[in-house]
Amino acid sequence: MVAKSLDFSHNDLIPARFTCDGKNSSPHLTWYEAPEKTLSYALSCKDPDAPGGNWDHWLIVNIPRSVTEIPQGQTAGEEIENDFGQTNYGGPCPPSGTHRYVFTIYALSVERLEGVTKEDFVEKVKEHSLDSAELIGLYTKQ
Repeated sequence: MVAKSLDFSHNDLIPARFTCDGKNSSPHLTWYEAPEKTLSYALSCKDPDAPGGNWDHWLIVNIPRSVTEIPQGQTAGEEIENDFGQTNYGGPCPPSGTHRYVFTIYALSVERLEGVTKEDFVEKVKEHSLDSAELIGLYTKQ
């Protein structure tokens, strides 16, 4: 699988408009070359450089198989509560230094995942994952 964005390249800076220094809206994401047996997708955006480690910025499950793109500022599927305590995209806002933001799209072998929480997101998603793709963006707070 391959994940890309029209808004930033892999290992490149995320524009401020997608962060706490801007409008905090989600960037464009697209993916392709998913396995034929894919029935749905899940998405995560995590900051592995956060002081407590792996801060969840965006968690989505039950993205339909027919969806392979999420436009700027939009969503798809069912959003799960993130580490901001919200069920939406929480943009980069590192306390200091440059942090990595890892967007991962998972191709799943099931149409739906039920009762997913941020605590069991990884476990439930990986249990049904056929493949995944990462897109990493960088950000330093202004």
